[in-house]
Amino acid sequence: MSKQNQWIVGINAVAAAVEHDATHVREVLLEAGAKNPRLAEIETAARRKDIDVRRVAQQALDGVAGGVRHQGVAARYAAAKTWDEHDLAELVAQAGGKALILVLDGVQDPHNLGACLRSAAAAGVTAVVIPKDKAVQVNATVRKTSAGAADSVPVVRATNLARCLADLQKQGVWIYGLVGEADASLYQLDLTGNVALVLGGEGDGLRRLTREHCDQLVSIPMPGVQVSPGVESLNVSVATGVCLFEAVRQRFS
Repeated sequence: MSKQNQWIVGINAVAAAVEHDATHVREVLLEAGAKNPRLAEIETAARRKDIDVRRVAQQALDGVAGGVRHQGVAARYAAAKTWDEHDLAELVAQAGGKALILVLDGVQDPHNLGACLRSAAAAGVTAVVIPKDKAVQVNATVRKTSAGAADSVPVVRATNLARCLADLQKQGVWIYGLVGEADASLYQLDLTGNVALVLGGEGDGLRRLTREHCDQLVSIPMPGVQVSPGVESLNVSVATGVCLFEAVRQRFS
């Protein structure tokens, strides 16, 4: 697991870090004079876990937030929870034949990545795989948008996404790519075993090499397209939720 220092901001993101990964939270900054009871809860929880807490001016929080709305709280985080490719095999093995992996090929918008991580956490995914290059990484905006999910879901940063997919196939993981023009439907798949669902970024969707490493390309049926031709695709975070919770439905039915 790789480590780096960074600031995380926002009530949900900081509260989740304090609750789930307190050993890596070095200090918490709270806006002096703020009356939000959620901030008082964070302060109490942080002090209970021997995390340093400081009251600072709003300008100080503005400085560490880097333009992200901080809601009066920030935390210095000594380790961002990201995994490398070599950790993925163990995560799949630990899933006992029920691995559910979300692969995001080139998502650029941090709000989209944060929303995808939030859905992934709710669906209980084994891991989320993102490319190290040409894609947004887990930053302060992602952490805030994910409402703490970035601290509870293993995020694997892949140097070579095609090679990562090939390695997953060797472990018995079926790779399904989501593309709008595919004839096969998502709802025709058996998603109860080791499965990776691969979704593309906001612009061009799945890259050619990524498509070639999928076992099958499928689409989400959208009957409304016939009525409203301008609606040709779903936002990647919405599509992620649809796909993941179809897998959840199958696994609980």
